[in-house]
Amino acid sequence: MADTPVSGEYIVIKALEDGVSIMGLTRGETTKFHHSEKLDRGEVMIAQFTEHTSAMKIRGIAEILTSHGRILAGVDEGKR
Repeated sequence: MADTPVSGEYIVIKALEDGVSIMGLTRGETTKFHHSEKLDRGEVMIAQFTEHTSAMKIRGIAEILTSHGRILAGVDEGKR
């Protein structure tokens, strides 16, 4: 069981501007981009970590909800 990658956790990404990019990265010896999506303002994507997806890169202003809390991407909260 210790060798089984953790998977199944969902995250919610809400675009707060047009053109927010979401890129999925693979697991394994070499990390590679395997999928990408673009969201426009107000669009929401529900994504899941799987045996193939170990990380996600999000570029643009977006709200991200996880089991660990809420994150604003692309915004310096100290300057708001």
